[in-house]
Amino acid sequence: MCDEYPCKKYNGVDESDSFISHKNQFRDMDKARQIGVEAYEAELNEKVKILEKLLDNYNDGRKKNLFCIAVNLLELKDVESVMSQITVETKHSDTIKEKSAIAARLFQDMAETRNVSLKLRK
Repeated sequence: MCDEYPCKKYNGVDESDSFISHKNQFRDMDKARQIGVEAYEAELNEKVKILEKLLDNYNDGRKKNLFCIAVNLLELKDVESVMSQITVETKHSDTIKEKSAIAARLFQDMAETRNVSLKLRK
């Protein structure tokens, strides 16, 4: 355990990614401290439910990474907004490929609006 936050063990930890982005790691830790761990955990649980819905209903086998990164990096309110748009725009789509493409486009659009890159950094 370190005496100061963030301690030097975390230097550079947010500069590259593994399977999931570490870009907002410090922002997320600060958020948990500000709103409380329980509230932050509730937000994460909501994001998990949304991600499960995306993977079950909109993943054409090629969008898992995109959906994981989008749900991780975008704020919950933005993710919920995109999900509402997905529901409306995929209402008459017949194939998972069509639904997946629409969902991906809507997440990319939201990310662009928020100046968030949905690509992992190496």
